Amino acid sequence: MNIAKEAKSLIKVNIREYGMYIALFVIMVTFSILTNGLFMSSRNISNLLDQMGYIAVLAVGMTLVIIIRHIDLSVGFAAGFMGAIAAILMTQAGVPFWLTIPIILVLGIVIGMLNGFLVASVGIPSFVASLAGMLIFRGALLQVTEKTGTINTNDAHFNAIGNGFIPAISTIGGLHLLSLIIGGLFILLFIYSEVSKRRNKLKYNFEVISMGMFVIKLVFVSAIISYITWILAGYNGFSWTMIIVLVVVAVYHFLMGSTVLGRHIYAVGSNPEAAHLSGINVKKITYIVFGSMGMMAALSGILFTSRLQSASTTAGTLFELDAIAAAYVGGVSAAGGVGKVTGSIIGAIVMMSLTSGMNLMGVGISYQYMIRGGVLAAAVIFDVMTRKKRG
Repeated sequence: MNIAKEAKSLIKVNIREYGMYIALFVIMVTFSILTNGLFMSSRNISNLLDQMGYIAVLAVGMTLVIIIRHIDLSVGFAAGFMGAIAAILMTQAGVPFWLTIPIILVLGIVIGMLNGFLVASVGIPSFVASLAGMLIFRGALLQVTEKTGTINTNDAHFNAIGNGFIPAISTIGGLHLLSLIIGGLFILLFIYSEVSKRRNKLKYNFEVISMGMFVIKLVFVSAIISYITWILAGYNGFSWTMIIVLVVVAVYHFLMGSTVLGRHIYAVGSNPEAAHLSGINVKKITYIVFGSMGMMAALSGILFTSRLQSASTTAGTLFELDAIAAAYVGGVSAAGGVGKVTGSIIGAIVMMSLTSGMNLMGVGISYQYMIRGGVLAAAVIFDVMTRKKRG
């Protein structure tokens, strides 16, 4: 089988995984043409990725929740509420930002565990339990912000999380050196991960793609990372938001792909009864996943509050729907047991690219909602159709 035929076969078999990358490529090329290159400018790409940050971390947590066949509708207003608590701790209680952040993350884990308790131990459907949580946190957010309506955060270090960029150290041809180094390290990490994964598969006689196709995959992905790094390094470099998102993705990608916990999460999502019979503690996995979701909601609240440099009564509105949309567009299956963290990040970029491109073109907000809804519906239809073909 030659490279072209193998590539065609590989895309056909893994259409769920590669389809979103193709869609993102088409969206970016289309908007670049329609906006005369403005869409792919350094400033726009940097802003797009920063605006995506607080949804991206939510999408990561939501991916795990959907994989185990649950949903969490409370994360939007939970993020808004915890962002407001962070602002209150710094402005009214005088807590330094470096202590505020771990406090909020722990609070997020506790909130997530409460959801996990309602779902795993009490037996309430996750939709109902999280819907109740959404209403509770909506009210709590209004309660803590009702006096002023907006709580401004004046801590420069905290605000830099959502608005600042990593130091350049030096510049080479107008490009930020440290950003170039981080991009290079990320490429090396990707290559090492893929080579290790391929070596392990060969060790246990699993089927792998040919060496030629493998090299093409490494070169293609490395080229994409290099191009994005070059674009960002030509502006202000990597933002702190992007660094946080990259760390979260790397940790969760490793967790889901290379640990026993990750395999257990997929097993519970594929068949909870079979997982229980095989000795997996389904209740424990549910607690862990919802606790993780709560922590990501807390991180999302921190990113959003620091970006706006304030907490308001409307913070968190529709965050959960954007996160769910990003996960489904990124290839997570509505039936559970299928999905990748990296896919959900691509899904978040797809949804944010649509918004950014339509804003640059001056498309009305009403049409934007309809188009984004259509993309989400298409992603779920695609999921259903591919499962039917496999069945």
